[in-house]
Amino acid sequence: MQIETADLSLIGHRDENQDRVAVAAADHAVLLVVLDGMGGHAEGARAAEVARATLLELFWQTPHPVFDPLGFLHLALGRAHEEVVKLGAGLPMETRPRATCAVCLVQDSVAFWAHIGDSRVYQLRQTQVHQRTRDHSHVEVLLREGLIREEEVQGHPMRNYVECCLGGDAALPEMSISARRKLLPGDVLLLCTDGVWANLKDQDFAQVAAPGKPLRDALRELGERAVLASAPYSDNTSAAALRWLAA
Repeated sequence: MQIETADLSLIGHRDENQDRVAVAAADHAVLLVVLDGMGGHAEGARAAEVARATLLELFWQTPHPVFDPLGFLHLALGRAHEEVVKLGAGLPMETRPRATCAVCLVQDSVAFWAHIGDSRVYQLRQTQVHQRTRDHSHVEVLLREGLIREEEVQGHPMRNYVECCLGGDAALPEMSISARRKLLPGDVLLLCTDGVWANLKDQDFAQVAAPGKPLRDALRELGERAVLASAPYSDNTSAAALRWLAA
């Protein structure tokens, strides 16, 4: 595989960075991971760290290319959820560690992705947002049911209310897993926490796929723009990206 990868995690205007990112590149498969420890719950950073370690361990234990990509993503997220749940054993439900998550597996010129909560996956093509995940959030439900308009999402009082996450309740959370997505040369896959997308537009993301600029530089510019757009209350701002060049 001919690829270019980059990752970024900025603390923003917070006292602690509870986000975690990872890019695990093997000869025949790559796994991108972004996790957002939920700051309103105890030990959000620890939840994100444990989930990251669990996802990476399973990836490196699995032969590549992965035989059943969709099954792998379901199993990996389920196992990460179990490990985060263990962190909260014995604690009141409202204080148990939690995290949102986005993961993407790339192999054989295709991508498979999954997410839980409001961490997102974007597929960028020719400086446009070709695909993106839909958040597991209250405002996304309202939007889908036609009760609010797209332009009302940003200022909605419940836009930060996440419907599901890793950790907390022992029951397996809702997860969205994509079908196989064919990659074309120049496509960029970008995973990010809500600290990145909260106050940016699709055109801000699309510029990451502009040709001629190193992916690391483009991702750094996106992260800094996100922090500035949310100042002086910006959240942790984290992303992982992959540019597909050729098989």
